[in-house]
Amino acid sequence: MFSIIDRQELTKRDMISLTVEAPAIARRIRPGQFVILRVNETGERLPLTVAYSDALNGTITIIFQVVGKSTALLASLPVGDAIRDLAGPLGAVMEFENVGTVVGIGGGSGIAVLHHLLIGYKEAGNRVVGIIGAREKDLLILEDEMLRLCDKVIVTTDDGSYGMHGLVTDALRDLVEHGERVDLTVAVGPLVMMRAVCQMTKVHDLPTVVSLNPIMIDGTGMCGGCRCSVGGERRFACVDGPHFDGHKVDFEELMQRNTTYGRDERISLLSSVRRG
Repeated sequence: MFSIIDRQELTKRDMISLTVEAPAIARRIRPGQFVILRVNETGERLPLTVAYSDALNGTITIIFQVVGKSTALLASLPVGDAIRDLAGPLGAVMEFENVGTVVGIGGGSGIAVLHHLLIGYKEAGNRVVGIIGAREKDLLILEDEMLRLCDKVIVTTDDGSYGMHGLVTDALRDLVEHGERVDLTVAVGPLVMMRAVCQMTKVHDLPTVVSLNPIMIDGTGMCGGCRCSVGGERRFACVDGPHFDGHKVDFEELMQRNTTYGRDERISLLSSVRRG
């Protein structure tokens, strides 16, 4: 059992942060790796990327949005309760090199993943620029944390309620057009956002890393549930990634696969709400 020692609601629309006691994972996990958990004995396996780790205190923090039955159940746990199973760290260990200037682009809950990745790039000696976006101001997360970490931060909102009015790709375009040095781009967020970033960076010949979070089940590559096409070859996001060269990812295939069980998930969530 893994005790929950802190719980925060980051936005008004079900973006939750949980800090959990997991000393063994906290000591070993690297930026970009993830864990798989089960809330209880009958719960499904739920892959979540770690947003923070604190080896000294033996804790990890996960940030997630309630989108289905399992995340709704996880979000219902109060401080003092516990998660039944927590396995990790999982995923390939990234190599963080000093390449110069790294521009990190995050949207929605992907900002939490991006923040952890940018810690790795910052520790490697890079200049770090952050671009974070949300549909509206109230949905934006981790702005203060990004300001402390990055050398420069640009905030965008779709509706113009805060920061730059526009999309994260608009902010990236402005950087490039104004001569900002960009040695590497890292994009984390909805698939449609990452695809748009990759389409832009490919035109400008900017190396781009993306974080793929398709359906994962066992986290060991044996089930094949997270298979994706990268450079025309089959890869498994849970063991080969979840980070890949964005210019080689078949986003059309991935987006189609990622919606396969959308209807079933909505039905399951509605059923659990009615029973509750």
